Amino acid sequence: MNKRRLGRSDLMVSPLCLGGNVFGWTADEATSFQILDAYVDAGLNFIDTADVYSTWVPGHKGGESETIIGKWMKARGNRDRLVIATKVGSEMGPSQKGLSKSYIRSAVEASLQRLQTDYIDLYQSHRDDLETPQQETLQAYEELIRDGKVRAIGASNFTAERLKEALAISTELGLPRYESLQNKYNLSDRSEYEAELEPLCRKEEIGVIPYYGLASGFLTGKYRSEADFGKSVRGGRMATYLNDRGKRILSALDAVAARHGATPAQVALAWLMARPGLTAPIASATSVEQLKELVAATRLSLNESSIEELDRASAP
Repeated sequence: MNKRRLGRSDLMVSPLCLGGNVFGWTADEATSFQILDAYVDAGLNFIDTADVYSTWVPGHKGGESETIIGKWMKARGNRDRLVIATKVGSEMGPSQKGLSKSYIRSAVEASLQRLQTDYIDLYQSHRDDLETPQQETLQAYEELIRDGKVRAIGASNFTAERLKEALAISTELGLPRYESLQNKYNLSDRSEYEAELEPLCRKEEIGVIPYYGLASGFLTGKYRSEADFGKSVRGGRMATYLNDRGKRILSALDAVAARHGATPAQVALAWLMARPGLTAPIASATSVEQLKELVAATRLSLNESSIEELDRASAP
């Protein structure tokens, strides 16, 4: 599997990142192990999670995904062959959120313990923290990198203005810079990223690793009417996508998929992988069968006419 450099860092990652948000939620530990095994067996190496996964599940307190990944890495003895990305900043509990130096120092230790590793390849600011000076956050990361606990840092859910400000502080003060941006981006959700973030990331060589690459499952094509919304726990989100534009996107996906002998999900991911400046879309799977379909997208090369057709159908 050809690897891509993440930003200007020395991290070399596969073109498809495995999302860990489902581990311990809609995929139990045994199933998660099977999915992780199949992913690395396919020659891929990039796994994304967060400390907050999965606090939204009744009875969960966060850290469930990291814990499963940590158990799996220890059982397989494969830590040095992986690029592990996790995040800090989202609310884990009372007074447990944000990007202050003190909170980052405590949160990283908890993540390292759950992951059963002594370093994190990519540590990301999960959400911007307007109450903490960006200089303080970047200085905290500088210390973690110096201590060998983090290799590179990334931003998630930042506006172009705030990301630009952070990059300027890094340059001015000689602090580590955000090498990646994790944001929502897919064939359906294009305008927010393309307006300001895309030109900034391409200019500054920021690696882009978007989440919701399949628009919560809409771009798989399994939600064609309101009657389909009950097919999964994410079905309730489909009403925002299933409009005239959404139906045009599905039609284009169907047409391109038929020509390439692929599925709509594979085409949607291949479109992302072909986007200039984009490093690796993030996608999750709740079964090995789903994972195999996603991995096949890394072998799908869309021709120029197919990309143009998808661009027209999904134009913001």
